Amino acid sequence: MLEQYVKKTLTSRVYDVAVETPLQPARQLSERTGNQILLKREDLQPVYSFKIRGAYNKLAQLSPEELARGMVTASAGNHAQGLALAAKHLGVKATIVMPRTTPELKVQGVRSRGGKVVLHGDSFPEALAHSLKLVEEKGYVYIHPYDDEYVIAGQGTIAMEILRQQQGQLNAIFVPVGGGGLIAGIAAFVKYLRPEIKIIGVEPEDSNCLQAAMAAGERVVLSQVGLFADGVAVAQIGKNNFDICQHYVDEVITVSTDEICAAIKDIYDDTRSITEPAGALAVAGIKRYVEREGITGQVLVGIDSGANVNFDRLRHVAERAELGEGREAIIAVTIPEKPGSFRAFCEAIGKRQITEFNYRYHTEKEAHIFVGVQTHPETDPRAALVDGLRAQGFPVLDLTDNELAKLHIRHAVGGHAAAVPDESVFRFEFPERPGALFNFLTKLGGRWNITMFHYRNHGAADGRVLAALQVPEDERHLVPAALEEIGYPYWDESDNPAYKLFLG
Repeated sequence: MLEQYVKKTLTSRVYDVAVETPLQPARQLSERTGNQILLKREDLQPVYSFKIRGAYNKLAQLSPEELARGMVTASAGNHAQGLALAAKHLGVKATIVMPRTTPELKVQGVRSRGGKVVLHGDSFPEALAHSLKLVEEKGYVYIHPYDDEYVIAGQGTIAMEILRQQQGQLNAIFVPVGGGGLIAGIAAFVKYLRPEIKIIGVEPEDSNCLQAAMAAGERVVLSQVGLFADGVAVAQIGKNNFDICQHYVDEVITVSTDEICAAIKDIYDDTRSITEPAGALAVAGIKRYVEREGITGQVLVGIDSGANVNFDRLRHVAERAELGEGREAIIAVTIPEKPGSFRAFCEAIGKRQITEFNYRYHTEKEAHIFVGVQTHPETDPRAALVDGLRAQGFPVLDLTDNELAKLHIRHAVGGHAAAVPDESVFRFEFPERPGALFNFLTKLGGRWNITMFHYRNHGAADGRVLAALQVPEDERHLVPAALEEIGYPYWDESDNPAYKLFLG
C-alpha cells in the first residue's frame, strides 16, 4: 500500500501552483524545550494553507472531459480556497458549497480566486448533501477535501520536501489532524523511506476523530465536534486516510484550546506570523510531547498548516495564550467585607502582576473576587499561588481550567442574584447567523422565564451564550427535550462552582 502512495506522491503535479515551503527553525521554542524545533511553513502557500497541494493534484489527474464538466466540493475552509485556485489555473469552473456560518474571510478568499460560492445550510453535513445533489443534477465532478488517493498523495509532497530539507537526524513529525489527508500523505511517504521517524497526530481535545478511531480499531463518528480549531472540525476520519493511519501513525496527542492559543503565540514569537488555530496544533503537540517524555536533543518537525484566521479571533487567542502557557492563573477568592481586606489580599499576592480584578458586594460579612494573576510554569507555578493564599487564610477556588469561568464568568461578574428560585444554567454554542437568537427566544423564551443571558462573539462561526432559565421543579424533566429541539450544542452548568459563587 505504501509503495503505491509513494509513487503517486513522487509523480504528483503540485508545483504548477504550490511552492516548496521552508523548514524554518523555531529558535526561542527550541531553546525553551532543549530540542531542535523546525516549522514546515505551509502557511506561506498562495492560499495560506497546504490544501492547494492535494486539490491541484486531484484536478491534474482528471481527463479533459471530466474537467469540462466543472468541479464541486463542500468545504468551510482551506480546501475551498485551494480548489478555487487550482480550477482557475486550469481554466475550469469550480463551485464551492459552504455553510452559511463560514467566516467571511474564507468566503471572500474563494470568490477572489474565481470560485463560485453557494451558501447552503448551517453545518458542513448540510453543505455536503447539497454539493452531492449538484453532482447528480448538473454532472459536476466531486473533489473530496481529504478522502481521496490523489489528494492524499498531493499532501504527501510535504513529507518529500521535509526529508530532503532535513537529511540528518529527524526524530518525529507532528501533524494536525482533521479528516486525515495531511497525516495520511505524510505517514505513507515517511514510513516507506524512513520508518524510524515517528509520525504523531495532534487533535483538539473536543475534535479527536482519529484518536477515537485508533482506540476503537475502526472509524467512529464523534457525536459533537469543537469549533475553535475550525480547520480540523471533522466528526469522522476519512476511510482511505484511516487505512494508512491505523498502521503507520505512531500516536495521537490531544491538546486544549488554551494550549493551541499558546502555540499561536509561540509561532508568532519565532516567525512574526499569525497562524490559524488548526495550524498551531503541531506546535502545541510538540510542547505536550516534550513535557510528557522529558526529552532533550531531539529534532522535531511541526507542520504549520495554515494561516486563514479572522482577525477578530485574535482577541480570544491573546486572552487565552497566557493560560495555555501556564503564565496566568484565574482564581476566585473570598475575603472579609471590611476595610483593609483588599490591601491584605494584595500583600498576600506579593510581587505577582494582577492581570484582572473583578469585585461585587456579596454580603455584609464577605466579598467574592475574581482575579487573574501572572504566574510562571517553572519559577512560580499556579499551585504555589493557590497554596500560598490558602496558607494565609484565604478561601481560594482555582478556575484556570474551568471553561465556563474563562468564557463567561470573567465577563459577567457582578450579576449575583441570590433571590432567584428554581434557576437552571446552560452554556450554548450558537451559529453566527441572522435569526439564531430569535430562534432561541421563540422556542424557549415563552415557556420559561430567562433570568440571565450572556453572549460573547469571538469572530468565529459560532457564538458563545450563557443563559439561566427559571424552571419549576416539576418541569425539570421537560428541559432536555426542549433544548434538543432548538438544535444548538449545550452543556448544563447548574452545578458549576463558578456559577454558584458569582451568579447563583
